[in-house]
Amino acid sequence: MVSVTVNGQTHTFDGDSEMPLLWFLRENLNLKGTKFGCGIGQCGACTVHIDGVAVRSCIVQVSLLDGANITTIEGLAKETALHPVQQTWIDEDVPQCGYCQAGQIMAAVDFLEKYPNPSDEDINENLTNICRCGTYYRIRKAIHRAAKLKRSGM
Repeated sequence: MVSVTVNGQTHTFDGDSEMPLLWFLRENLNLKGTKFGCGIGQCGACTVHIDGVAVRSCIVQVSLLDGANITTIEGLAKETALHPVQQTWIDEDVPQCGYCQAGQIMAAVDFLEKYPNPSDEDINENLTNICRCGTYYRIRKAIHRAAKLKRSGM
């Protein structure tokens, strides 16, 4: 039996020990914001936070997460206030098709904890999520805007 906290709520799991976290979130908890992309941890569409760190959920087995604190895109906003990265994604009109954007946002939130004043090079080298629509320019613009908001205390 594995116990995890997802978006502030405790859940238990006693199913297939090899089930990826992605499928537990989508199928068992009905949290559909985390997307399946490649299934091998390369594209980043399935990015969530495990104990505050961005992780590709398609390659992490639920059975290895006993006691973990997991945040998905659904748990990022606080009450009625969007997370600053979510808000800048809207302000900069980042999504085109939108499929990868939850993973992009989750990766960007973790990235900004490590790089509070990032350069374009920092973003290009450290954010490896793939966007098939190629909205990388708008993603960088939104990350810079979120960093500026964070530095100003918003």
